[in-house]
Amino acid sequence: MCNFCPSRRGLFSGIGSLAVTAALGAVASESALAQPTRSVETPDAALARLMEGNARYASGKMAERDFSAGRAARAQGQAPFAAILSCADSRVAPELAFDQGPGELFVVRVAGNFVTPDGLGSLEFGAAVLGTKVIMVLGHTSCGAVNATVEALQKGNTLPGHIADLVRAMKPGIEPVLKTPGPDLQQRAMIANVQANVRRLQTEKPILGDMVAAGKLKVVGAYYDLPTGKVMMV
Repeated sequence: MCNFCPSRRGLFSGIGSLAVTAALGAVASESALAQPTRSVETPDAALARLMEGNARYASGKMAERDFSAGRAARAQGQAPFAAILSCADSRVAPELAFDQGPGELFVVRVAGNFVTPDGLGSLEFGAAVLGTKVIMVLGHTSCGAVNATVEALQKGNTLPGHIADLVRAMKPGIEPVLKTPGPDLQQRAMIANVQANVRRLQTEKPILGDMVAAGKLKVVGAYYDLPTGKVMMV
């Protein structure tokens, strides 16, 4: 049975929280025998594991791995401990930035690292079915999508094609920053965009918000510094 298919929206919409719990429990139980062991089982431990991995990456002391080892076992299931909502920027690779092997991170990527309907469904699936303990919204320095949004809002220019959709999606989080004078506008806009999406995910119903309130999930914001490789919490 496919655990994740286009019908997930129908599953998650128009039903009460009890029905959501029952439906997700049924999906999870079918694959329980195949699920490998998760490396950590609490939100705080999951966040600590991410940051410890980044410290290794930034210092050039990454763990040695045989990526072929465990390949057959991973074919039977997955138990990622963290989900990352990351920018699609080619210079940002979450598995490398946090020094994690295959099967450890559930990664959703879009230019500008903002929440889309499909991305939200993916993060809900990761938390409620796969059991991720933390969701990190990860921005980065010198983000082209953020900079393009700032310029478009300042000058009123329209970007071509569906690139304009990125501006519309990031506008609510970034626009307030333009009204506050000060240096480092693009940096402040990048951080504001991360924080806006963290707030949204923390309260999204009926799944993520309830898990956060129950202490089963943590949603945090951070950014990746391109020159140093360090991840900074915001």
